[in-house]
Amino acid sequence: MKITDLLKKDTMLLSTDASDKKGILDELTAKLETAGRLKDRDRFREAIQAREDQSTTGVGDGIAIPHAKSEAVKTPAIAFARSREGIEYESLDRQPAHLFFMIAATDSADNTHLNALSRLSSFLMDTNFRENLMKAESEEEVMEIINTKEREEDEEDEEDEEATETSGNLILAVTACPTGIAHTYMAADKLKDTAGQRNIPIKVQTNGSSGVKNRLTPDDIERADAIIVAADTKVDMSGFDGKHVIEVPVAKAIHEPDKLLDRALQKDAPVHHSDGKKEDGEDSKGRSGIYKHLMNGVSNMLPFVVGGGILIAFSFFFGINAADPESDQYNRLAEMLDTVGGNAFFFLVPILAGFIASSIADRPGFAPGVVGGYIAVSSGAADGGSGFLGGLIAGFLAGYLTLGIKKSLEGLPAWLDGLKTVLFYPVLAIFGTGMIMLLINPPLTSVYTGLLSWLEGLSGANVAILGIIVGGMMSVDMGGPVNKAAYTFGLATLDAGNYSIIAAAMAGGMVPPLSLALASTFFKNKFTKEEREAGKTAYALGACFITEGAIPFAAADPARVIPSAVVGSAAAGALTMLFGIGLTAPHGGIFVIGLVEGGFTEAALYILAIAAGSIISAIMLGFLKKDVRKA
Repeated sequence: MKITDLLKKDTMLLSTDASDKKGILDELTAKLETAGRLKDRDRFREAIQAREDQSTTGVGDGIAIPHAKSEAVKTPAIAFARSREGIEYESLDRQPAHLFFMIAATDSADNTHLNALSRLSSFLMDTNFRENLMKAESEEEVMEIINTKEREEDEEDEEDEEATETSGNLILAVTACPTGIAHTYMAADKLKDTAGQRNIPIKVQTNGSSGVKNRLTPDDIERADAIIVAADTKVDMSGFDGKHVIEVPVAKAIHEPDKLLDRALQKDAPVHHSDGKKEDGEDSKGRSGIYKHLMNGVSNMLPFVVGGGILIAFSFFFGINAADPESDQYNRLAEMLDTVGGNAFFFLVPILAGFIASSIADRPGFAPGVVGGYIAVSSGAADGGSGFLGGLIAGFLAGYLTLGIKKSLEGLPAWLDGLKTVLFYPVLAIFGTGMIMLLINPPLTSVYTGLLSWLEGLSGANVAILGIIVGGMMSVDMGGPVNKAAYTFGLATLDAGNYSIIAAAMAGGMVPPLSLALASTFFKNKFTKEEREAGKTAYALGACFITEGAIPFAAADPARVIPSAVVGSAAAGALTMLFGIGLTAPHGGIFVIGLVEGGFTEAALYILAIAAGSIISAIMLGFLKKDVRKA
């Protein structure tokens, strides 16, 4: 089946009145309904939104492919819309989308329909194809552009098959997304195209809605140097035993194919074992091991930190002691805010420990992790317990202890399997974790309180050095492990009542996008047109403490952007600490500046520190970056 059998003139909009994501989704859905392709417009629109809630279908390069399989679809179809001005669509590259293809598949769509739908996703990876669609003057021209592309691809498919039959080693890949319609095939095409340009032998298996295509054979796996698994859904890797396997989200293959291929060539990945174990290596010890488990805990803990911390901070607006019924400043609303926020804040360490443990040992690790985390903050509560430090240890202790228990019970008779998860695992793991935490928590509490006392005792140059370190770390990888380590340290001290380090961390994290925004405004000749447009967005991202807003600039020119950002962030962190700024909220950027301890003067000094760091970075960028007209 051809794509033009599904995309017809009556499902095209060569211009749209929509100005935002909701508007374009509503307009495309209405177009499908008017053309008679839907049974129930509202139910299909709900299915489209459910897919968007999983992850955005704005795949970057000006493309958005909203799609869904639903019983509300009468006939499989594609709706096309075009916006010359562009619409903000939460795209992966943060750029406006211009081309929109809404894919409507029935729950029982056969392979011929699904193949056509997935093929369109692949075509959109071709820059010339996208440019031709943008220039098309009529619906007939759009149809002809697609038909021409299909004829070209039919000829290339035969050449691709021959390429996979060559001898010697090769790189393998598997791509898969939850619906198996769009991202699966876009990622596969991006990997194949990039590998082809670099003369790297590659074979890519796609796990799509119509089934597995180009399946990897045992002979392929035997010859493989490494295997890239770019997937947002479960992939069977039982046949990859003994091979270096790189596991990443499917979007990484679409936007960073060169990096993935470099890693595969260097075998920069842990060795996979079908029993779930991995040989020691960078990933197993770092990003895919301890770091992965830690980030699982931190990401699930953040809503408690942000929600609880900001509510507590709001209570201070009524007076520093307004939540205390015995104080002259007492205010009932302030007390309620403090109570709700305090309860949310109390859970952050048990939640941290629980999700670290469940990352290690799956669901059986969660309960012992939560119990261990609770013991960390409640045992020795007069001193505040062992806090964050104890929670981290409790999480890893519970996770690996539960793994050990699961391993030791593997030899039990099969008729006892049903009792393992409901009886043996929770009883033994909670008992073991609880007993050990009760024994080690007192000395951990002493270490934790000693560390906090040391931090509070710092002054002068020592404080500035700490601010330089924390602020600078926020810019090293802009949302990566170093950034998260600095921010997590700030959260730990915030939980213990020290508000200065989180202030330095937030200042350092706001500088990179703000500095790029300033630089792209005042040194326009150093940036491309696209970068100058992205710079406008970076103002808002930086103001909201979204450090990742600087990543597109850093990826394009890391040697100049990252050092400049680190210097500016370090300066902002140092000034924040020297000014004695304390921030009672853990997130929010400019929206929580009013929650700085002390009042207007301190808030103004905090803004000054952030502005100074941003200006320093911007000036460095102005000197270091090359004029794009001469590059």
